[in-house]
Amino acid sequence: MWWSRVSQPNLHSWTEQGGSLRLQELKKEKTDPDPKALACYGMLSANTGRMYLRFVEGRPVSQVTTDFLEWLCEQAQAQSKRVLVLIWDNASWHVSKQVKTWLREHNQTVLQEAQTGKTGVRIIPCWLPIKSPWLNRIEPKWVHGKRAIVEPARLLTASELRQRVSDYFGCEQVELLQQKSRHSV
Repeated sequence: MWWSRVSQPNLHSWTEQGGSLRLQELKKEKTDPDPKALACYGMLSANTGRMYLRFVEGRPVSQVTTDFLEWLCEQAQAQSKRVLVLIWDNASWHVSKQVKTWLREHNQTVLQEAQTGKTGVRIIPCWLPIKSPWLNRIEPKWVHGKRAIVEPARLLTASELRQRVSDYFGCEQVELLQQKSRHSV
């Protein structure tokens, strides 16, 4: 999900008769060091309704996706879960060859380690048909979240935006996922 600091969501509101609520078109100043939008990975737990969020420093790419999946597995394992079913759209960073290879290798490793008594979390990805967000239960949560955290009159900083999103969904802020350069791998 992208959380824009500039674009305002579609809103409906009651106002006094003759009055109107106006969202201002916000602009990012050239001196503003924060990006216009923040990338955020999220998972909605079907059985608890809890959201798990990780913001990204930079863009969501395959390596960041696999880092997020590793973190999700840690969260699931801490709750004694053995399988994580992911409902995903067809974003390039979800369906890339690198991510699919990582998923296959991860699941093979979990199954091999299970033979030695070690527990792990398998991941079952379920890709949604193209342009079908209504099939993903997290999508309405994103829409309501965007409407709830909006600031009609001023541009939020990246830090304020992350805090508002985390507060709205009842999540603690976790370290940003970092896009690693190819030279540092």
